Amino acid sequence: MPMQLAGGCCCGAVRFTVASHTPAPYQLCYCSICRKTAGGGGYAINLGAAARTLHRHGHTAVLHAEIDGQRSNAERHFYLHCGSAMWLYDSRWPDLVHPFASAIDTPLPVPPSRVHIMLGSKPDWVEPQIGPRDLTFDSYPDQSIADWHRTHGLWID
Repeated sequence: MPMQLAGGCCCGAVRFTVASHTPAPYQLCYCSICRKTAGGGGYAINLGAAARTLHRHGHTAVLHAEIDGQRSNAERHFYLHCGSAMWLYDSRWPDLVHPFASAIDTPLPVPPSRVHIMLGSKPDWVEPQIGPRDLTFDSYPDQSIADWHRTHGLWID
């Protein structure tokens, strides 16, 4: 059974729940957009969840960033009044939603490893702490993140 996650913004005006088959390992995203909207350490920590299970109370604003002059498909949801980043949704992967770990109130499992993504976008001042159990997404370029979790026994049924 997937893990039920609950979270919301820092002022409490927006709350949400979502079911996650993959609450760990965490994806540390170093892209400039995640970093600037949700990542004070030079990265944002993204989780994976089933989009159809997302239920929210309250209204979010949506940011569609521009990448190389093109509007991104990715919708970054945040609460306009307090600025809390809450989740990312991208229509190219309609079954998934990616809540930011920083918005989750449910105690999360200690990850057996972490997955570092978009390392090519990190700024020079960020020095990733990649341990022996950690992976980069480039380690498994032919697998979806769901398949990667299944391969490593980390998919919660």
